Amino acid sequence: MMTTLLPPSSPVLAAQATPRLSLNAVLDQRGTVDGAWWPRTRDAAAELPALISAIDLRLDRAVLRVGLYLDAWDHIPHRIPAPGRQVRVGWFLSADPHLITLSIAGTAPIALLVIPPGTADGPAMAALALAAAGTIGVRPADMLHPVVPEEGSRGRDGSASWENEGGRIAAPAPASAPAPPATTWS
Repeated sequence: MMTTLLPPSSPVLAAQATPRLSLNAVLDQRGTVDGAWWPRTRDAAAELPALISAIDLRLDRAVLRVGLYLDAWDHIPHRIPAPGRQVRVGWFLSADPHLITLSIAGTAPIALLVIPPGTADGPAMAALALAAAGTIGVRPADMLHPVVPEEGSRGRDGSASWENEGGRIAAPAPASAPAPPATTWS
């Protein structure tokens, strides 16, 4: 008998591997996402079964439906077999390409940041940690490519950045016209 080694991007290997997943411990629906998932390939048919199984185990509830962005995935099935059920898979063009939504039995859906499969370990691990730590007001794309502004630099909206103590850096005072000469009354 001959043993064949499969390349890391193989759907068979991806399906057997433990998913790289982080979840916010609270799942309070206040953040932009509830966690992050770093699939090994773009093959939805190979990757989704392990994700569904991991979410089922971690939340002790059944995933009923998965929603994802159509153009971000290859081989998207209509349904994924899971213990005692078939999980429906919906794909959309209007969804955020960086998110996957899972409808869970007995609770609100959860949204996971999808870290692209080819992402280097450092940035991927940082995104996994950020997504699980709380993401109120942070866009999914910004979690994947965080930008740390220099102190005193202008933000995206043109405003000055915040100081570390919570105050706003004052913009330089505009040059003022010379004061008019004082008037004296005799």
